[in-house]
Amino acid sequence: MSKKKVVVALGHDALGSTILKQLDAVRKTAKALADLVEADYQLTITHSNGHQVSMIHKAMTELRRIYPDYTPAPMCVCSAMSQGYVGYDIQNSLKSELLSRGISKPVSTILTQVTVDPYDEAFYEPKKAIGRYMSKEDADIEVNKGNYVTQQGDGYRRIVAAPQPIDIVEIEAIKALSDADQIVIACGGGGIPVIEQQHVLKGASAVIEKDSIAGRLASDLKADELLILTSVDYVYLDFGKDSEQPLKTMTVADAKKYIADGQFGETDMLPKIMAAISYLEAVPSGRVVITSLTKTADAVNEKVGTVITA
Repeated sequence: MSKKKVVVALGHDALGSTILKQLDAVRKTAKALADLVEADYQLTITHSNGHQVSMIHKAMTELRRIYPDYTPAPMCVCSAMSQGYVGYDIQNSLKSELLSRGISKPVSTILTQVTVDPYDEAFYEPKKAIGRYMSKEDADIEVNKGNYVTQQGDGYRRIVAAPQPIDIVEIEAIKALSDADQIVIACGGGGIPVIEQQHVLKGASAVIEKDSIAGRLASDLKADELLILTSVDYVYLDFGKDSEQPLKTMTVADAKKYIADGQFGETDMLPKIMAAISYLEAVPSGRVVITSLTKTADAVNEKVGTVITA
């Protein structure tokens, strides 16, 4: 019997928000991932990078402010840096955890590019805030450079587009490692957004939602399961209200109805539900589990989590 192929999507809680917090967080995350390996799952892992890419963008911007001769780092470069940095910590922590359990298995990170449509509507209405808080003077400089800025409280932040993913450029390499029963970390932070122009890939000033790419990655790999690990044990109806109700099971039709009813937060749960729908429409035999990182082992045994099927 072949192993169950699973794409695991890690959220912010799995990574922490600073260098030291990330080191601590990924050690705990590695234990949850190792539980899946011990349960005979074949893993392909993707992850968020919100805190990490913002930290890198801030650092590169400040470097440019102090040393004007340095070229500013575009968002695509910051995204690539964050992929390598986060992948490095995850693969080393997971490798160490597996060895402590007597399991020797290759774990590798693939620097992944994802093509986007230059005419995606998201480029006309950027909404994703990144980087440091700026003064009005610094914000005006960004605007004069052609960047978008939004006011948040007493400060200003740059905002970028979050277009939909089209193709995962390195998908064949990911498939090859997956088929060889190796653990792969790919499409980190949604992947590096690139635009194809006459067979040349050019970095886009954008970010890709990590949930969107998780659904696409699971579809392309024809995974048996998409496991989305977040900060809550279940998907809830009326979340945060007295009438809050956990959903243990849901179909695609149910999900679409709940979306129409406005049940899911636009920036938190909705992208996860949309990713689930995208994957299940491409792989109807699959299933999606959404639960918290701390309940991964229980989710494997179907004791907790929301299960979504076609």
